[in-house]
Amino acid sequence: MSRLATGLHRLRRSASSPWEVLWSALASCGLVLFSQLAVAMVPRLFPSLSLLAMLPIAGLVFLAAIVLGRLWRRFIGVAASAPLFVLFNILLLWGVYVFVIRRDTSPLLDMLINAECALLLWGLYRILSGDPGIVACDSSYLEEAGCKDFVEAIYPSELPMLSRVRQCNWCKANVRGYDHHCPAFGTCIGQKNHRLFMALLTGFVVAESTYTMCSTKYITRCINSGTLRSENPVSLNIVISTMLFSILQVVWQIVFLMWHIYCICFNIKTDEWVISNFPCFGLFLHQLQVVFSLAVSCS
Repeated sequence: MSRLATGLHRLRRSASSPWEVLWSALASCGLVLFSQLAVAMVPRLFPSLSLLAMLPIAGLVFLAAIVLGRLWRRFIGVAASAPLFVLFNILLLWGVYVFVIRRDTSPLLDMLINAECALLLWGLYRILSGDPGIVACDSSYLEEAGCKDFVEAIYPSELPMLSRVRQCNWCKANVRGYDHHCPAFGTCIGQKNHRLFMALLTGFVVAESTYTMCSTKYITRCINSGTLRSENPVSLNIVISTMLFSILQVVWQIVFLMWHIYCICFNIKTDEWVISNFPCFGLFLHQLQVVFSLAVSCS
């Protein structure tokens, strides 16, 4: 049964041709480079500002770069992918660390951040390739529920086998223990991958916090040793920009993580909470999710 459900989910997610996947990967990689280079212009144009003052400017520049990137992709007719956008950002941060920051890092911290990046890549692969808990449209379920179709059977249902099964408005999959559809990972979060999602979210917070600490030590070392002017300005600006990007990521990820911990403590699902507390807000939230996904290159 689970294999059938997984197979149906794979068909939904693998509708693109290999060439479309390749162009999507190139578009996502280009968007990552464009957005990071745009943020790298902040310390170059405002060298007298403190890192704290650069933070809101970097956030605005990053959002503007994402919007411009989306408009350009729409103009040339190339779709990008949010999971690939996340993947290339991980690889970029890891590459900047290895080739620029690593020489000023202790062996223990070096081993830690490399392990964190490797685990993030593994976790991203697992959540993209795994089954969130999809329930296939089996006729025996419908007969026992006395319903004509599957959507009718799950709204609401007293059957244990259909408990807390909801249909995702984004990918149209019926997911047991459905919490929400995650645009960044391009998959539903349900009963089978919720723990992995929480572990991956925590891993992003830890890894980006570690990267921020390492990049701060690198910048501090350059300032204290008087070698700030002798450093490659491109490398230094990239270090500062990726550090600002990591801080921005950590800020919203911590809030998101705290929300999900709250939901776990009180046995609440995100989708259920939105529908029960804001019945008219559910459709708006879905539309907002679509706009956000497109803005971060999810199509």
